[in-house]
Amino acid sequence: FRQYCASLRVLPLAIDFLINMADYADRKIKDAQMRATINQKLVETGERERLKELLRQKLIECGWRDQMKAYCKEVVRQKGLENVTVDDLVAEITPKGRSMVPDSVKKELLLRIRAFLAQQTNL
Repeated sequence: FRQYCASLRVLPLAIDFLINMADYADRKIKDAQMRATINQKLVETGERERLKELLRQKLIECGWRDQMKAYCKEVVRQKGLENVTVDDLVAEITPKGRSMVPDSVKKELLLRIRAFLAQQTNL
């Protein structure tokens, strides 16, 4: 009888947990769908290419590209040219590359994306 009563107390918690998980999964799906829609609009309008070019220019201007080039050379030198693949190199440099993008560059791109989204009425 005690076990039955204990399970009755746990049951509402389990149901709440399952509902929250379903809501979380639903939000993830909706987020992914929204990202796909936004990306499609960016591609269709040519804005994605313009943003990529802006990012390329900003990263060159701030020295990020040269720093990453030097880091790649260092990684290859440490591991040896014969012991590193392109996939290995990408896996090694990606975290550092992302962390080295200046906040000002990230902020500018985000503002441009928000401005683009504000102009779009059918997203």
